Amino acid sequence: MTSNQTGFTLAESLIVLSIFMILTLFTVFSLKPQHSALEEQAFITQLKADLLFAQTYAISHQHEVSVIFLPDQYQYYMIMQHDVPPVVLRGYSKNIYLTEGTLQLYFTFSSDGNVNKFGTFYIRTSTRTYKVTILIGRGRFYVTEQ
Repeated sequence: MTSNQTGFTLAESLIVLSIFMILTLFTVFSLKPQHSALEEQAFITQLKADLLFAQTYAISHQHEVSVIFLPDQYQYYMIMQHDVPPVVLRGYSKNIYLTEGTLQLYFTFSSDGNVNKFGTFYIRTSTRTYKVTILIGRGRFYVTEQ
């Protein structure tokens, strides 16, 4: 009985496997910058939503809401009073750095939605810098990339 079945040799299988591993490694290393970019965008989006929530909360509850950033602890929170739990408490990545500009990292939304201070502060990452500007008047704000 003769067998005419042929298969791949061990060498051929190892060559194909090594090519596959090399391609996989390139894919994994190329995803690292994407992760940090998504992390930045998620933080910016969450911060904007939280600031709008704090302003809306101040208006709807007719009480001041203070926004406090703690850059050394990588978190920020929003409180109505010092003896009650915070309205919002968020931690963020250690790859994101907040620094003061013309505005300290503390301001308050009053019961009509206005802010008590206005100015800018900066959000720095490894590749980009964003400027958060809080306008005088109705508590409007925007974020721009520098």
